[in-house]
Amino acid sequence: MSSVLITGASKGIGRAIATEFARRGHRVVATARNPATLADLDVADRLALDVTDPGSIAAVERAGEVDVLVSNAGVIFYAAVEATPPEELASLFEQNTVGALRVAQAVLPGMRARGSGRLLFMSSVAGRTVLPPGGAYAATKWALEALVEALAIEVAPFGLQATLLEPGAVSSGALDDVPWHRLPDDPYPQLGAGGSARRTFITPEQVATAVVDAAETPDPPLRLPIGEPAEKLLAARHAAPDDRPFVP
Repeated sequence: MSSVLITGASKGIGRAIATEFARRGHRVVATARNPATLADLDVADRLALDVTDPGSIAAVERAGEVDVLVSNAGVIFYAAVEATPPEELASLFEQNTVGALRVAQAVLPGMRARGSGRLLFMSSVAGRTVLPPGGAYAATKWALEALVEALAIEVAPFGLQATLLEPGAVSSGALDDVPWHRLPDDPYPQLGAGGSARRTFITPEQVATAVVDAAETPDPPLRLPIGEPAEKLLAARHAAPDDRPFVP
């Protein structure tokens, strides 16, 4: 049995991951900005943790020894690059990239001291390709992928392993009402046309199964596409030339 710390466990993917780890007998510490949202989760502990607040990271100490970190907290908005507010992009990085870094830095000393540990980071197919109007979101995930690949190299001598989790569209509710930023007299009205109708969704439970499987496998990969749609998209991206934009 492992001790697992999960960020962003109040709903969607994070909640499903917490449920699956607990179902398999692991000790689960679920975290969210508002721990009241975790009250009905059957887990060992529920903690308040806001990954954008450096002071809030002290909650990790109250989790005790952490064998597995699932860094899941994240947000998204849509915008053409020209319409992306720089301050909103900075906020997105603070949550999706810097926040993940803060929590990893909090658990790493203990993992290194014990000579074991798994760090699982919720990336996306958008961490390896760009699907407008999600350029800002993709930028945060591309940055996360670079940090985690470097981390995987750095911590390997200590017996630690890092994995990037790369699902495609998930029916978690996160894509139901994504905030938009548009210019006046929007010159990019075609962006987002068709919405989610063109996407093939997998369920949060499918993601959770893959995540817990990765945590339990002896030799997890650095990158783990989750679900057939993600596998197909990333294979197509890999096969496409790099000298021009990839359009799925």
